[in-house]
Amino acid sequence: FMATRSARSSRQKQQTIATLLHENRTFKPAAVFTHQANAKSQTIYQTAAKNPVKFWEKLASELVWRKRWRKGLQWNAPDAKWFVGGKLNVTESCLDRHISRDAACRRNKAALIWEGEPGDKRVLTYWDLFRAVNKFGNALRKLGIKKGDRVAIYLPMIPELVISVLACARIGAVHSVVFGGFSPEALRDRINDAEAKLLITADGGYRRGQIIPLKHDADVALSDCPSIESVVIVKRGDFLLRVKEGRDYWYHRLMQEAESYCKPEVMNSEDPLFILYTSGTTGKPKGILHTCGGHMTGVYATMKYVFDVKDQDVYWCTADIGWVTGHSYVVYGPLACGATQVIYEGAPDWPDQDRFWQIVEDYGVSIFYTAPTAIRAFMKWGRQWPDKHDLSTLRLLGSVGEPINPEAWMWYRDVVGAGRCPIVDTWWQTETGHILITPLPGLTTTKPGSATRPFPGISAAILDENGNEVKEGGGYLAITKPWPGMLRGIWGDRK
Repeated sequence: FMATRSARSSRQKQQTIATLLHENRTFKPAAVFTHQANAKSQTIYQTAAKNPVKFWEKLASELVWRKRWRKGLQWNAPDAKWFVGGKLNVTESCLDRHISRDAACRRNKAALIWEGEPGDKRVLTYWDLFRAVNKFGNALRKLGIKKGDRVAIYLPMIPELVISVLACARIGAVHSVVFGGFSPEALRDRINDAEAKLLITADGGYRRGQIIPLKHDADVALSDCPSIESVVIVKRGDFLLRVKEGRDYWYHRLMQEAESYCKPEVMNSEDPLFILYTSGTTGKPKGILHTCGGHMTGVYATMKYVFDVKDQDVYWCTADIGWVTGHSYVVYGPLACGATQVIYEGAPDWPDQDRFWQIVEDYGVSIFYTAPTAIRAFMKWGRQWPDKHDLSTLRLLGSVGEPINPEAWMWYRDVVGAGRCPIVDTWWQTETGHILITPLPGLTTTKPGSATRPFPGISAAILDENGNEVKEGGGYLAITKPWPGMLRGIWGDRK
């Protein structure tokens, strides 16, 4: 016992020393990275600080608008409205502009490179995705879905999940994505709170070699969901299921019958785009509400500058679309920037613990965004797994979801990035909609375990109990001015 305790104490001491050593290290951006970066001058911070609203307006103007706003920010605490009077449909920024004559080079560019857990693969170009979204938008309209209606989505990580989200946005319906790993009870509660009229699900999905019976679980939930009028089923495999006549429709049959162009619904900037439920500490799910113009501007701006995305990049965010990271940095942000991205359905350790690194090698991933929990799992499994693969295409690494400890940060840099890739450690939440605190990879001197400084246009401070700013020591992190992607409240609970 004493020997074991002594060994454990020695390991803890070594870990503490390693942590201190890592925390005191800093890494300046490589000159070669800064030279090509989308944000390469510190003046971006000065310009944004001088006039944050003008800074955000300039970025918003790089999106597609049907009508320009008359006021950038209307701030009457606690309510903020952005791009007031502006009209748009977010899918025109994500799809239409990439297939137009002016951007014909992207029409046949890969938008989604998808791999299922069993190994099946699909590639959808921007033209493919545009047509699928338009067809499904028409199918939803034919089922009676109109602007402002809520649509619940309960799917695995398959291309139809992206298509469903964008089809809802195309016709002005408010999407509510429910993570495919949630229970029937969790699905039921979210459907009922949003009073969704339609559910999109699949016959099943795969996770760690097991079949996830999504349609079966959906049927259990729907036994107590009076607002649901229709169910659309995506055929993922040959799974046993029941089909209820008059309520259930097969996705592929609807798509066969649908017209190929769907006129986009013109939305006000402040119209709802989506509801995403987060449980917080109470256990009762709360529907965080995000709007069209503000959310789109925030995710586009951060995708452009934080991930430094270029036309030739292959980007992979490993998050599920059931979480806000998937909404912002799998659907809306990457597509608004015209990126090529990888989507993977399954677990990182199936069938072996190098599945992620195999995918990076197979598709030449250049930007990789994952969670500290995953990075710590990779460390535990051992560096022999990434070392088996050619990861030389990687040029930028990202971290999201929780604080990353310095040891994991250094392992990520040294083993995955071979010491050459900047790390963007990003801080944000479901409520914030997009990244608020982060390095800019071409500008920021990074420090293991630190998210560094606020994104340009974001005002942050550390406050004490009385709301006074703290110059040294701890306190409460406060965002002191509105930002475009901020939540507009909790669905159905104004108070």
